[in-house]
Amino acid sequence: MTIKRNPHKPRVVVTGVGAISPLGNDWDSVRAKLLSCTNAVQKIEAWGGIEGLRTLVGCPAMPFELDKERYNRKSMRSMGRVAVLGVRATEIALEDAGLTDPAFLGSGDVGIAYGSCSGTPGAIADIAELVLHGTTRGMNANTYIRMMAHTAPVNIGIFFGIKGRIITTSSACTSSSQAIGYSYESILAGKASVMIAGGSEELDASDAAIFDTLFATSTEFNDAPQLTPRPFDARRDGLVIGEGGCTLILEELEHARSRGAHIYAEVLGFGTNSDGAHITSPQSEQMARAMGLALKDAGLEASDIGYVNAHGTATDRGDAAESAATFEVFGDHTPVSTIKSYMGHTLGACGSLEAWMSMQMMNEGWFAPNVNLETPAEDCARLDYIMGEPRRIDTDYVMSNNFAFGGINTSLVFGRWKGE
Repeated sequence: MTIKRNPHKPRVVVTGVGAISPLGNDWDSVRAKLLSCTNAVQKIEAWGGIEGLRTLVGCPAMPFELDKERYNRKSMRSMGRVAVLGVRATEIALEDAGLTDPAFLGSGDVGIAYGSCSGTPGAIADIAELVLHGTTRGMNANTYIRMMAHTAPVNIGIFFGIKGRIITTSSACTSSSQAIGYSYESILAGKASVMIAGGSEELDASDAAIFDTLFATSTEFNDAPQLTPRPFDARRDGLVIGEGGCTLILEELEHARSRGAHIYAEVLGFGTNSDGAHITSPQSEQMARAMGLALKDAGLEASDIGYVNAHGTATDRGDAAESAATFEVFGDHTPVSTIKSYMGHTLGACGSLEAWMSMQMMNEGWFAPNVNLETPAEDCARLDYIMGEPRRIDTDYVMSNNFAFGGINTSLVFGRWKGE
């Protein structure tokens, strides 16, 4: 398939990646976990003492180190863990891209699009003391900075001296997929040559409790954590909260070529829309339309896509609606799996983590199966689910989808870089 390109449309490529995830903080570590078909879910013992919390499983990020000279008391006073995850992932990504010159980073030609569900829950709790108990005990000048929804992108901007645009994408599960999409569109529009795109989320019992109250968390496997989550499976019983941060460096192609940058993949298409219906009940029709928008933007047909990375939360309504939408666009011909079966739902970080892993698998010609998918559920569409073991697939194009509460739908299309 030859892409129906607009010759006047700029091209956008990925030239750097930085990640902190439950599966590992570099591709070699993540690859090993995916190839072993084992997930990173564990029982969070500390949650056992929380009254009313039914789920006790989660996916903490793997440990990571910080340079004590750079990450000191002064530079970190405005950061909660969610911001630290974002800043460190961005530092790795900028180094990977070879874009560390302070003069360039502060030139105004570099922007940021980044998101998370919220700021650090501990800082929100400090403000709650005022509301509930009439005391400012625990609050200080940085409390709001740590709790605000745009704490990650703002701290990234300050830490690296970025003077271009900042787009805050605090849209729950689509936070970092929207960030990638809006970064892509910013470069297409000529507003930046480089964009720092991604998202981060810290693991906290409050996030688990929020989904618990919606009966959307996994509760049946607290004592057998590696058996959950089970996206699209007949025994699925809800999502597992994860943690991480992932930054992609998006760059205008000619700018990347001029400096001899390594290119991971090309961003070919982005589609986003909203259901305009129910706050927590996903709409298959609009999910399918978002995928169609991404394909149209990429100049591709559904038959050109060799793999779809599904959102795959393992919730009843979510999996049923998403699989129906995917079937509407692709039928049963396109292989599908979800990385959430390995690392849980990393919320604001999932879009960028899953996009990165999908690109890497595309470049190596194999794709991980759905962990714990043994019997596809009757209420899920008959897709070509990858099951049992990794599958060899030689494809030039992959799609990565994410869907969020509020009816926000996103779809991204990436192409394998051939130097053309």
